[in-house]
Amino acid sequence: MTRARHILVVEDSDEDFATVLDAARRAGMTNEIRRATSGDECLRLLHESAPSQDALPGLVLLDLNTPRGDGRDALREIKQDDRLRALPLVVLTTSANPRDLHFCYASGANAYHVKPVQYREHLKILEHIFTYWLKNAVLPN
Repeated sequence: MTRARHILVVEDSDEDFATVLDAARRAGMTNEIRRATSGDECLRLLHESAPSQDALPGLVLLDLNTPRGDGRDALREIKQDDRLRALPLVVLTTSANPRDLHFCYASGANAYHVKPVQYREHLKILEHIFTYWLKNAVLPN
């Protein structure tokens, strides 16, 4: 059996990242969770890992509104890179703007979720994301 790949979470909010960790624990996830706080940092981590497919994450959770290269730039670059294109990428953002939704799907995002303001709702959405993508979906090797 292969080792579970890590999850890359692009999130600049400490509070929202703590919610991600809570949800992963509640969903029974044992995957390592790595954090990037900007789109630029996300891309750097992915490009460092890209030569070895086994070193890439099994899932990327991407916030759109991050400093130093936002999530939109990171999404566009990830989905245009032959080595990274197949990565499952879920956008998790505060933006309910239809233009952002359209942009993300047109750019290759696998899913788009609007972060709820309430902690319990946010936790529930994240638990569903982890359960679906890491337990139910068949992901590329």
